[in-house]
Amino acid sequence: MRASPTCPRCFGPLRPPSAWSSAWRCGPHGDVLPLQPPRQPSEAAVEAVTREAHVPVWMPWPLPAGWLVTGFAAAGDERTGTRATVVALSGPSLTQGPADLLIIAEEPGVGLGAGFAGLPGPDPGEGFGDGPPHAKIDVNGHPAALWCVSGASDRAVYAGEAMGDWLWAVVWPADAGCLVALFELSLRDLRDDGQVFDLPFGAFSPRLEVGEA
Repeated sequence: MRASPTCPRCFGPLRPPSAWSSAWRCGPHGDVLPLQPPRQPSEAAVEAVTREAHVPVWMPWPLPAGWLVTGFAAAGDERTGTRATVVALSGPSLTQGPADLLIIAEEPGVGLGAGFAGLPGPDPGEGFGDGPPHAKIDVNGHPAALWCVSGASDRAVYAGEAMGDWLWAVVWPADAGCLVALFELSLRDLRDDGQVFDLPFGAFSPRLEVGEA
């Protein structure tokens, strides 16, 4: 039996829809799109996440040397479809040993990227986008700017915009955050037709276990 959906902003419990409301409700944050239990890394998970996604499912491709795909997550339900996606990856950083990376795409207001970043609000917050970007990555053949965001102290957080949706990269440990800038990541949307990926799957990422007992 799969775990229950949780709040995308605080990963706390939700009150399910009822005869009086079709929405999932968090005590502190009100009506939210439910974060569904994470999925183990597999081709079946890729198919399940991409099938209902209204936002990109970003995959760095080609992957940096030694990196593996370690899980997926999504926010939304049968009524709304998937409005936020997470791709988890793990591998060696340049200087800090093992590292974990989450690539998140979401519609504005969902709050999932901010939740994983350790931010209180649903977006990158005040001052976002001021000054030149701290990193630029390729997104479907087009450059996308990312700015560092002050999140929880144990991780590095980058945020930007791509195709009208928020794009987040959250990296553990914090000192490994430079990999986003230095690896020159190139993102591809797993929903797009005509692509062939031979994804290397690894062990499930514990970074996706937020909110679970």
